[in-house]
Amino acid sequence: METNRDELQAEEEINLLDLLRVIVKRKKLIIKVCAAAVVLSVGLSLTMPNVYTATARVLPPQKDSGGGISALLGQVGGLAGLAGGALGGSSDLYLGILKSRSVADAVIKKLDLQKKFECKSLDEARLALAGVVKTQAGKDGIITITADNKDPLLAATLANTMVAELGNRSVQLNLTKAGTERSFLEKRLDLVKDDLAKAENSLRDFQEKNKMLKVDSQAAASIEGIAKIKAEIVAKEVQLASLKSFQTDESPDVQLLRTSIAKLRNQVGAFSGNSAGDVIPAVGSVPNLGLEYARRLREVKTQEAIYEQLKKQYEVAKYNEAKDSSSIQVLDDAVVPAKKSKPKRSLIVLLSTVTAFFLSVFAVFVQEYFDKMSDEDRGRWNEIKDALTFTRRQRS
Repeated sequence: METNRDELQAEEEINLLDLLRVIVKRKKLIIKVCAAAVVLSVGLSLTMPNVYTATARVLPPQKDSGGGISALLGQVGGLAGLAGGALGGSSDLYLGILKSRSVADAVIKKLDLQKKFECKSLDEARLALAGVVKTQAGKDGIITITADNKDPLLAATLANTMVAELGNRSVQLNLTKAGTERSFLEKRLDLVKDDLAKAENSLRDFQEKNKMLKVDSQAAASIEGIAKIKAEIVAKEVQLASLKSFQTDESPDVQLLRTSIAKLRNQVGAFSGNSAGDVIPAVGSVPNLGLEYARRLREVKTQEAIYEQLKKQYEVAKYNEAKDSSSIQVLDDAVVPAKKSKPKRSLIVLLSTVTAFFLSVFAVFVQEYFDKMSDEDRGRWNEIKDALTFTRRQRS
């Protein structure tokens, strides 16, 4: 057994030495190939223009922790989601805005990139811009915008212009959203004003006619409770109507609001003693005049609560519409890069030389094999060459 192992070991050593002998024997070819690779890669890398990379970093809006407008939104209740402030969301939302056609067209027009990139059409300019500007969001939520160009000043200008257009576009989206909500609430508020005036006039007329009837404290509490719940129902219905203007019925937000409205209606039914919510049990034993007074008072209280909620929400919508600045925070403006980012000429030469070395080593082993090929194998090889030659002639 030991003898066999020694023989195998000797065989391996001989094979390794044979491989080394082949490399040394044909070292001139290897050196020539590697030298040619070095010269070609150096020449090619020197013809490549220097490319400079400018980088800008921005922080998208974060969730408001409280205070200021958030305190007001907290008082609005069910409508807080309708005009809850500026455009928000994850970094993916702002990455999508950066990659949008509207932002690209604005940057191209502002910097006259169609001429600078020598593009025949706007579509070509968009593709060229997408090729030199890259955006990425990190785990910390910070968005990085990098721009490559042969001109370092243009690279920095590209990155900063992308940031500026991101801010402009987000402001436009915020104002459009806030303006739509403000207009919607304004119309709804006018209707509620009319309903409140009618309810107040009806109550006043009834009081004058029936000498100022009053209900007991228990009935008054019932009226207050039902009024608040009904006001919340109307608030959520307004929010639902707004959401449905830009979301489908299958949207989770729409379905959640519908479920919430149904629950509130059930509360009104339970509070009132039936599913319709039209009867107040606390005044069930009050004479007819007292019951009629309670119903009219309830209508006034309900319209007052609805008006109060909508008024708060209307003020929030006007605040959002009046804002003219983006909530995006620029952490780092792009500066003109002093050093090139590519091409990395030393790396190109090194990789080319290593690749040429391995290819040349493979070539010398192939040459060595053909030199030492047996007569039988050489005959087979000649047959293969003849067959390949015959095939080429047929094609030609």
